[in-house]
Amino acid sequence: MKAPRVTLDQWRTLQAVVDHGGFAQAAEALHRSQSSVSYTVARMQDQLGVPLLRIDGRKAVLTEAGGVLLRRSRQLVKQASQLEDLAHHMEQGWEAEVRLVVDAAYPSARIVRALTAFMPQSRGCRVRLREEVLSGVEEVLLEGVADLAITGLSIPGYLGAELSDVEFVAVAHPDHALHRLNRELSFQDLETQMQVVIRDSGRQQPRDVGWLGAEQRWTVGSLATAATFVSSGLGFAWLPRHMIERELKEGTLKLLPLDQGGSRNPSFYLYSNKDKPLGPATQILIELLRTFDTLPLDASYAAPEQA
Repeated sequence: MKAPRVTLDQWRTLQAVVDHGGFAQAAEALHRSQSSVSYTVARMQDQLGVPLLRIDGRKAVLTEAGGVLLRRSRQLVKQASQLEDLAHHMEQGWEAEVRLVVDAAYPSARIVRALTAFMPQSRGCRVRLREEVLSGVEEVLLEGVADLAITGLSIPGYLGAELSDVEFVAVAHPDHALHRLNRELSFQDLETQMQVVIRDSGRQQPRDVGWLGAEQRWTVGSLATAATFVSSGLGFAWLPRHMIERELKEGTLKLLPLDQGGSRNPSFYLYSNKDKPLGPATQILIELLRTFDTLPLDASYAAPEQA
């Protein structure tokens, strides 16, 4: 990559001339001599090969090319300043990145709200979000690939902060054979039907969660795929209610009238990597995740303005 001929200081000088209305005013604002400011801008024009300013009476006015380059330079100078700020924050222990792994069943609306509130406080810290299923969350945390983890499973040796429950409900298409029985259902009724289950993304000790007594079982890779299968009439499944509200309202899915076990409400937990000290950005994100976990999913919400 060719090294730039114009420095950030030169771009800042040009911006000062335009923003303060002239060379003398820019010199005063920058605590430099007027001749130094004039030379800097003249040198820039020679280096770039295009005129940036023209003299109109006693005032320096941007040329068309100068206007375009000035607008682009403002973003360049801003990014350089942000880079320096990030380096300063990192020196003070502020993380460059927080890695968050979340079970796919946890409401994404709560994650979005927390991350939206985190942005103006992040000081350039990035968030790397990863979605796993069941024990896949635990594996990512234990491997040290995540700083924070949200899961409905208990992780041995870790103390998690309790979050809200997620309701799973047993559903099938309204025309499914189970609904055509027109009565309360038992687990014996389910045994001859196909159950759709979601594959555990963990590799070491994958788990099956939920009733699995059906003679026929189809395993899919995501909750969204399971919802598509079941709403198309292929089998039944226990799915997070918050993910299928639209299908329930539109009538492509219907709750199974089970005499017991038609609904289950596992608690979810927020864990942190115990082998890594919590940095300030991670601690802020933890508080935001816990705060927005308590709000109703249908609550009105306005994203905070960025600083």
